[in-house]
Amino acid sequence: MAYVGTRSFEKRLTKVEVQRRKLDRGAVYSVNQDGLILARPRRHASRSPLRLVFFTLLGVLLFKALVLASLGTVSYNARVATLQDGTVVERIGAWIMTADPSTVWVAKQGKLLFSGL
Repeated sequence: MAYVGTRSFEKRLTKVEVQRRKLDRGAVYSVNQDGLILARPRRHASRSPLRLVFFTLLGVLLFKALVLASLGTVSYNARVATLQDGTVVERIGAWIMTADPSTVWVAKQGKLLFSGL
């Protein structure tokens, strides 16, 4: 004859196992008023590939705008032209670093912002 409380025991055991799996991904510890240390699962931000691609492209755009604003248009274009005559890797870099309209706009906005300081 099976024990009557087996079903509730299995439910509690499942809850404990789920909690343990959540804690394996990281935990935040806190101390209660009575001194009991509690471990709560750490929340993870969504790590979608689209978010990664967006922030990578934004970083490249800001880097290009910063370099363009600091060097000036003529010097920047001369350096990109120098890269276009190089190896395959340098040509890819030149293609990435070519000043597109959005880069020029961000560089101009940055110059306007920092010219008043």
